Amino acid sequence: MTEKLIFTGKTHNTSGRNGGTRSSDGKLDLKLSQPHPAAEQLFGAAWSACYMGAIELAASQRNVKLPAGPEVDAEIDLNVDDGSYFLRARLNVSLPGIDRELGEELLAAAHGICPYSKATHGNIDVTTSLI
Repeated sequence: MTEKLIFTGKTHNTSGRNGGTRSSDGKLDLKLSQPHPAAEQLFGAAWSACYMGAIELAASQRNVKLPAGPEVDAEIDLNVDDGSYFLRARLNVSLPGIDRELGEELLAAAHGICPYSKATHGNIDVTTSLI
């Protein structure tokens, strides 16, 4: 298999009272004064968007038609223990009209597809729930 670059996301971040982040294409432009939980929120938004696409791909690979698009609520916790910072994540997924067993199978398969899930595998505690 030959590697193919699909997209490169570019952002510029500034800190402090007037801090913010802006993407190179201008589609993302946020003011983020410090302190602000933006990193966890942005990570959760990016991961859940990727994970939704992975669920849809997993369904299509199994010839399963999702009756409605999936929904993912991501919760990213920033924790500290004895001066060491770490993340913990929960992905709560809604798949209306899909039976529980198939839904769980799609969620597991999505972790093998989603680049964010691959990047965090074994690095942070992740709980995925079908709601």
